[in-house]
Amino acid sequence: MEKTATLNLRVNPTVKERAEAVLSRLGIPMSTAIDMYLNQISLTGGIPFPVTLPKVPDVMNADLMSNEQIHAKLKKGYDDIEAGRVQNATGAFANFRGKY
Repeated sequence: MEKTATLNLRVNPTVKERAEAVLSRLGIPMSTAIDMYLNQISLTGGIPFPVTLPKVPDVMNADLMSNEQIHAKLKKGYDDIEAGRVQNATGAFANFRGKY
């Protein structure tokens, strides 16, 4: 099929760089990946993957907490900082991913 239409997109530069790195490893140019995505939308009649909110454990979901619970968690966080009970972000995220 001849390609004659042009798309101009504005995207987050970091997201673009990450996607380009993956696509490069797969040997797929960005334009081909976008074309594949648009073809899948056409073939499936919608977005070709589930679009859902991330699953957040209830104990971390502020939408499910009362004001008192939120304030208690914030106070504990501040108390931990003052007491030196902290870790770097890399360690914290690794620990979080391991639990959930």
